[in-house]
Amino acid sequence: MSAATTRSRTPRTPRTPDRLCAEAVGLARAAAEEAAAPGVVGEHVEVVVEGDRVVTHLFECKEFGYRGWRWAVTVARASRAKVVTLDETVLLPGPDALLAPEWVPWSERLRPGDMGPGDLLPTDAEDLRLEPGFTGEEEPPPNSIVSGEMAELVEAEDAEITAGSPAEQPLAPARGSIAAVADELGMRRARVLSRYGLHVAADRWEEGYGAKTAMAQAAPAACVSCGFLVAIGGSLGQAFGICANEFGPADGHVVSLSYGCGGHSEAAVMPKPPRPAPPVLDETRLDEMPLRPAADSGSVPVGADGSGEDLGHS
Repeated sequence: MSAATTRSRTPRTPRTPDRLCAEAVGLARAAAEEAAAPGVVGEHVEVVVEGDRVVTHLFECKEFGYRGWRWAVTVARASRAKVVTLDETVLLPGPDALLAPEWVPWSERLRPGDMGPGDLLPTDAEDLRLEPGFTGEEEPPPNSIVSGEMAELVEAEDAEITAGSPAEQPLAPARGSIAAVADELGMRRARVLSRYGLHVAADRWEEGYGAKTAMAQAAPAACVSCGFLVAIGGSLGQAFGICANEFGPADGHVVSLSYGCGGHSEAAVMPKPPRPAPPVLDETRLDEMPLRPAADSGSVPVGADGSGEDLGHS
């Protein structure tokens, strides 16, 4: 076995600090007190060997807000010299130091709802949620998806009827051009949503207003049969719509067709107000009530002259 192999397998022992450098505690403290505020340099903690004739003296830091930090003063001595010189002074965190959390880029810290009036949110040029829109520049053959002759036929398709043959027309009508169709579909923007962007948006909407929410689990019916659902176009319209019920919890939000709430248009139809029964006593008519009873209303018959029969009463 070679000597090199023997040395590599031998465990390394801690190096012994240089005696003169280790004894230069006063020099190190003076340097730390000069760099720090008065009264914040505490007791001497330990000596760390940095190299041959190079050591670092550690002192406690009593400054508020720096709990567990230590003043580190590195001193060195040249070969065959008896004078210890100062190398550097710095404040370093200790094993139990109070440290700030790891820095996170703003693009990862941003959350929905953080933007305010006047804020600008730049999008990365390589954002996976976006892809280039239709620019009007077709790929030349052979990279083009259609041949040159087919492209001419596509440009002339659904053209307006004008005099003369299509071959005599100098330009293809705008109505039948791919650019016009792209304008109608909203594809002439610089960038449009990619398939990944559509999936991310669909997952986010499904999580907020989907079938697995507590509101949808307790709903009497789904939004697909609700009269307040506003349909949207595109591929997302097959799974989502917009709620237009001002009393619903998702008014103005994109909701899944499987979402639901208690405000479903057909869940509970409000009954008609009941009509009151006809009254037993007609209180709408007035009965005449004379102040004096009628003459013939008593038990004694009235004579022709209007006087009653003499029954011998005094």
